[in-house]
Amino acid sequence: QVQLVESGGGLVQPGGSLRLSCAASRSIFSFNVMAWYRQAPGEERELVASITNGGGVNYSDSAKGRFSISKNMAKNTVDLPMNNLKPEDTAVYSCSARLPTQAYWGQGTQVTVSS
Repeated sequence: QVQLVESGGGLVQPGGSLRLSCAASRSIFSFNVMAWYRQAPGEERELVASITNGGGVNYSDSAKGRFSISKNMAKNTVDLPMNNLKPEDTAVYSCSARLPTQAYWGQGTQVTVSS
C-alpha cells in the first residue's frame, strides 16, 4: 500500500509564498507521474502541476510562472513552491502518484490566502 503525506500548507497573505511537500512511502521514481491537485469549496478538483518519471512538467494556466514542481531525490518528496499567492489559490492541495493501472492520493493540506 502506498502512502502519500502532504505538508507545508497554512495561512498566508496575498503575495506571499508557501512550499508544499509530498512524501511517499516508496520511491517517487517508481511512479509514472506525480502531481499536485487542488479543490476549492464548491469547485471540482483541478490539476495544478505534474511531473513525469522522465522529468517532464505540466502546469495549469493559473500556476504557470508562480508555482514550480520538482522532485527531491534526497528526501523522496515532490515539492511545489508557490509564489505570489492569490486569494483564488485558496484550496485543499492533494498529492497524487500514478501507475499505469492505479492512482494513489494523499489526505491533502489546506492553503488559505487571505489578508
